Amino acid sequence: MERLVAAVARGDQAAYARLYRAVAAPVYGTALRTLRSPSQAEEVAQEVLLEVWRAAAGYRPARGTVLAWVLTIAHRRAVDRVRAAQAAADRELRAALREQPVREPGAEPVAEQVERVFDARRVRSALARLSGVQRESLVLAYYGGYSQREIARVLGVPLGTVKTRMRDGLLRLRTAFDGS
Repeated sequence: MERLVAAVARGDQAAYARLYRAVAAPVYGTALRTLRSPSQAEEVAQEVLLEVWRAAAGYRPARGTVLAWVLTIAHRRAVDRVRAAQAAADRELRAALREQPVREPGAEPVAEQVERVFDARRVRSALARLSGVQRESLVLAYYGGYSQREIARVLGVPLGTVKTRMRDGLLRLRTAFDGS
């Protein structure tokens, strides 16, 4: 594939067509795993394959295989897309919060205060019934704002372990709240 990339760097369209056929499916798969949206994955795959055409001269064999280079571009593009979507959602949330009327402290109706305190107690009680590792993972995620990957890094456990702990903990929480 290195020869194909070198030919693409010289503007060889036939070489690009062969390279495209060789990497299009893995590029789409990488984007789909990250984005979980077929239409978004298709868009990212198109962007990546266009970038491969434009940046072929920048490929350095000493840094890895052609496929690794292309899939790295795909992964980065997909992550950029996720981050852009999250940033847009965060902006919308901040704008919505700015539009909400500001209440004076203590202006919350008594019924809402009581309900909020009751809900907080239910959550604390349900969390207390979880195993320590489930509670730790969920607290880091929902109160600490950590991603599952960050939790795995902080706790020094595999990502799959964090996902399992969180899934099991959430199932137990659901059961606790369905029963009450």
